[in-house]
Formats: sequence, structure tokens, C-alpha cells
Amino acid sequence: MPLSMLIFFMIVVGIPTLGGIGYSAFQRWLQHKEKMSQLIADQTAEKAAQYAAHVERIEARLRVLEAIATDGGAQTAAQIEALRQTRPPAVGGEILPTHDSTA
Repeated sequence: MPLSMLIFFMIVVGIPTLGGIGYSAFQRWLQHKEKMSQLIADQTAEKAAQYAAHVERIEARLRVLEAIATDGGAQTAAQIEALRQTRPPAVGGEILPTHDSTA
């Protein structure tokens, strides 16, 4: 087989075949990157929603504290007691004891 036939075969068959295989691998890589990007975007959106809910709870608590701090003083004790009774349970599910001024 002459050298020119081998070169012709490589140009006509080998290069397009390798190009097709390379293109297929590149397409699979792109699909993988798109899928990973979508997963990261979903996780980021979920985290943002969690942070927004957390900030909303903190702002609500801050509004209550601002109202207590700017109050004239007569209603402050009653508001503090009301807050103690509506306090969520502590970490671990234990309910913290409230101060009972009647005892």
C-alpha cells in the first residue's frame, strides 16, 4: 500500500471520524455542565428563600423590641410577660421555664 493511499485514507476517513467523536464528547460535556449549573441555581434559590424567611422573622422581632423600647413604660412589663408566654421552645425541644411574678 503506497504512502499516498495511507495519507488519503487518514484525511478522508480518520479526521472526520475523530472530529465526530470529539464533537459527541463535547456535547455530552456541555449537557453535564448545563445540568450542574441548573442544580446550583436551584440550591441558590432555595438558600435565598430560607434567608429571606429568616430575615423576615428577625425583622418582626426587631419591630416588637422597638415598640417596647419606645413605649412610655406602663405597658412594657405587660408586653414582656406576653412575649415570655409566646416564646418558642429552646433548641432540643425543651420548653424554657418562664418567670412567674405571682410566686
